[in-house]
Amino acid sequence: MNRRNKGFTLMELLIVIAILGFVLAGTTQMVIGMLSTYRQQSRIAETNIEGIIGLEILRQDLGKAGYGLPWNGLVAYQETASNPHSLDDKPNAPRGIVSANNITAGPGLIGTDYLVIKAANIATNTASNKWAYLTPANGLTVWTSAATTTPDNFISTDWVIVLTPGSLNTEDEARSLVSSGGVFSAQSNTTSTASLATSMTSTGIVYGIDVGTNTPALTTLRMPFNRADYYVDRPSTGMPQRCAPNTGILYKAVVSQKDGNLTTVVLPLLDCVADMQVIYRYDPNGSGSSALAVTDDIVTNATIWPDARAIRDKVKEVRVYILAHEGQRDTSFTYPTNPIYVGGSTNEIGSSSGRPFDFSAAGITPWQNYRWKIYTLVVKLDNLF
Repeated sequence: MNRRNKGFTLMELLIVIAILGFVLAGTTQMVIGMLSTYRQQSRIAETNIEGIIGLEILRQDLGKAGYGLPWNGLVAYQETASNPHSLDDKPNAPRGIVSANNITAGPGLIGTDYLVIKAANIATNTASNKWAYLTPANGLTVWTSAATTTPDNFISTDWVIVLTPGSLNTEDEARSLVSSGGVFSAQSNTTSTASLATSMTSTGIVYGIDVGTNTPALTTLRMPFNRADYYVDRPSTGMPQRCAPNTGILYKAVVSQKDGNLTTVVLPLLDCVADMQVIYRYDPNGSGSSALAVTDDIVTNATIWPDARAIRDKVKEVRVYILAHEGQRDTSFTYPTNPIYVGGSTNEIGSSSGRPFDFSAAGITPWQNYRWKIYTLVVKLDNLF
């Protein structure tokens, strides 16, 4: 028989199959590795986008702390329904920024800080971003003639408070809350604002206050400001599967003007968060000194921080440190550090604050296979004073 017509021998076929097997195995491993890398990088990119959007909201809100807050002339008002971590201020002047340090009970993830910001424009609707003048003679300022369609103008259903500037020489008269018969709020229509104007002798500044979806049932404001609480918590359902065990979500919760609850408007800002620490740089004597001190607690020391005025006079800067991980678990990656310091370092802020965070003690296992990152926000509190 002609050798050209012969087929392959069994041995030759087995050798070829073996070679193809090795090639396919190597190719498969390479493809699996590429897919794993792609998935990990996609998760990291997703986390970074979340961080940019969510933390920008927090950064902007920190800059608003104290905007439109009354300093004097307070009448009876309510705040939250449950007073989480004893951060309510009623019946005193509201503190523009305050936090609970390393909380030991809920609400919030145990060991994290709980941050509260109070300001007229800290909420989410358009009314809280508007302002105008109110005079006893001419009533409410209208910026343009199209009062019901121009975004700069209040509409008749917007709720407002009015502050009179008072003397520029003393805080004891500045930013006084205007009230009539014990009522400090009104809707921005002629009849309602006129009732406040009757008790005024000079021009007042009108600030819009967010009431969310409470209208038309709302008959008066609960508090003469808006309040937003920022905390890390782990929901009972809906936690992203990619997050490490015992991490949580950073939330912004706007306090309802109707009933004081924090569950009406809750915005998730960042997933997979293990810790949040809030640190303040302050002027110890309120004398304008450039030598600032550092603290992570402006609640418990009543000697240094007796009231809202002390916070206005002393606090100059706030720093928020948030520990979270990028992407998902990666068994090929090992994070090198435990514990990790959350809250700055001596070289960064002048003295140590915050706390060392121990992944194992927090029940985050295996912490080594996550890419941990500390997000740092540094904000000057220009609206606080």
